[in-house]
Order: sequence, then structure tokens, then C-alpha cells
Amino acid sequence: EGLMVVVHETTDSTLTYKDWAKFKKFVAHKDFDSALEDHKARGLPETGFAESYRRHAKSLIAVGDGQGSDQVTGMETEIFARTNPYTDDLSSGMVVDILYQSQPRPDAQVELFEKAPDGTVEVTLHRTDANGRATLPVKPGHEYLVDAVILRATDNDDPEAGPVWHSAWASLTFMVPPSKDD
Repeated sequence: EGLMVVVHETTDSTLTYKDWAKFKKFVAHKDFDSALEDHKARGLPETGFAESYRRHAKSLIAVGDGQGSDQVTGMETEIFARTNPYTDDLSSGMVVDILYQSQPRPDAQVELFEKAPDGTVEVTLHRTDANGRATLPVKPGHEYLVDAVILRATDNDDPEAGPVWHSAWASLTFMVPPSKDD
């Protein structure tokens, strides 16, 4: 009984960009402003280049009373819940730390997917503070996915030899129980 922390890290997967607009949309959406300039400065083509990616997923599940706390697991990138969504007062929000190589990521974009009881989904963007911490607005009876992504150049500048970019995707899922008044 308590707070179960489930962790899953995938192996690398690869995708090849056949359309420059798709890469531009990805880097804009995930807030990697310098990636397009870096790509061009590295002499890379606009099509036919690959990105490898790996997911670093965590889920918080209440077993019984759900008492307990999240743990830093040491994944390359991860989201650490400072508040327990099942037992803590969330009226001021759910507090999370965004980590990369066990260090806080200041001024990082955080995407929050909120699924309401009726199945509708709302997506909002947030930012971490100077300490890599974000406070996310959450509601009773809703399910959540928190997402933060890192994009970095690989050591490879030859698209024929393999991926030229690598992204690491941190995620955290949890639900906020319905209030006792519901």
C-alpha cells in the first residue's frame, strides 16, 4: 500500500525526416529555437537526415491510501514530482522538477496534457523557474501527462552514417482523485 512509482526507459528508436517543414514544426513546438540554425551551421541537408529518440517514462499510481513520495531514479532525463497527487493539497498546483543528467533544467518548456472525466483533452505549456521547478495547475478527477524534451546534436555530422540529432523525452503520468464533494 502506498505510492507506486513505475519507471520505463525505452531503447533508442529512429525517425528519418523527409520533409524540412516537419522538423521545423517539431523544433518550434518543443522550443528548440537554435536547432534550425545549428542544423544549417553543421552543413546538414534539409531532408534525409535522422533523429534518434528515447523515452524516459514515469507513472505515479496510488495503491490503497497512496501515501508516499516520488523518487529520483537517475534516468538521463526525468520529471520528479515534489507533491503527491493522491494525498497532498493541490490547490496551489502540482510541483515538479525537470531534470537532465540529475541536474535541474532551468527555463525548460513543460507540456501538460489534461484529460477531463468526459474525455476531452486540453494541452497547456509551462516553464520551469531558475531551479528547474514548475507548478502545474491540476483539477480533481482529471488525468495528466507531463512532458519535457531535450534535443541535442549527436557527434555525427554525416546523415549517411546515422542520426544527427537525439531527443530524450521525459514524461510523468498521474491522476488527481475526485474531491470528496464530487
